[in-house]
Amino acid sequence: MLYICTHLSPPTQVWHHPDADKLFCEEIDLGEESGPRQIASGLREHYTLEEMQDRRVLVVCNLKPAKIVGFTSNGMVLAAKGEGKVELVAPPAESAIGERVFIEGLSGEPLSAAQIKKKKVWETVAKDLKTGENGVATWGGKSIATSAGFCAVTTLIGAPIS
Repeated sequence: MLYICTHLSPPTQVWHHPDADKLFCEEIDLGEESGPRQIASGLREHYTLEEMQDRRVLVVCNLKPAKIVGFTSNGMVLAAKGEGKVELVAPPAESAIGERVFIEGLSGEPLSAAQIKKKKVWETVAKDLKTGENGVATWGGKSIATSAGFCAVTTLIGAPIS
């Protein structure tokens, strides 16, 4: 069963990491009481600031904060990689900001960040994340979706997602 908590939201601010040529720093509002999260992602070689700004993305929310070149990242933006390119996993346009995504046919509550780290759950889950038919994001062959439909990439089929 998948116990990773993933929400969707567009970055409200995106800027270049001052000390790392491959990193963006993003502020992403997931509708949490604590306010927007700051997240680092290695997407600068694949997207411009303008392409990232206000773009709906999927964020893994229950990972422990990680220092990435001096920047504390509080989550991970999901993207598929293959054929020499990277494509962000996008929710349907009608999806609600901050909505938790789900895996078809599965239910349950996500683990805490401490449980994810202690049990090395992310490493196990990540192995089974990939794109399927029509670029739909899948885990273990089951589609990842919101209440408005499937989350997908534009062109990559059978590509790993991380």
